[in-house]
Amino acid sequence: MSIILNKNPRIIPKGITGKTGQFHTEKCQEYANGKNCFVAGVNPKKAGESIFNIPIYASVKEAAQQAGATVSVIYVPPAGAADGIWEAVEADLDMAICITEGIPVLDMMRVQRALDGSKSRLIGPNCPGVITPDACKIGIMPGHIHKRGSCGVLSRSGTLTYEAVKQTTDLGLGQSSAV
Repeated sequence: MSIILNKNPRIIPKGITGKTGQFHTEKCQEYANGKNCFVAGVNPKKAGESIFNIPIYASVKEAAQQAGATVSVIYVPPAGAADGIWEAVEADLDMAICITEGIPVLDMMRVQRALDGSKSRLIGPNCPGVITPDACKIGIMPGHIHKRGSCGVLSRSGTLTYEAVKQTTDLGLGQSSAV
């Protein structure tokens, strides 16, 4: 049984046109059902274009409305990451996954106030993402070390998440989800 992430989320990468966003979106699309999950990207300067057959919109709200997205993953630099989370909350998405590290504390305090009373959940910032093995991954973790199984892995450390995942895979237990 997976938690948080099923096989068919509708995902918006914020920062998809940047170097990091491109690299990890492509890796996520290559994993399991990923080709079907990434439905829109966001970059106000490149709205109307596309990348990896994913249409680019000017805002998360517009992308969510047009593509029916429910999740946003944020691959933007620290100065803009809080605004990326804020956009996901404002668009009423179910979840925002923020990979960015080093976001200013005052920016995150503003984000926390926005999250209070909203339906949106935030994973991160400074996290490797979320994965349900053999279904879908959102983030930067290496998919090849994951194996479908019965152990849920929750961690505050990306590196220790990978270690726990690798060990449960090597023992033949696998994971139901890793967060």
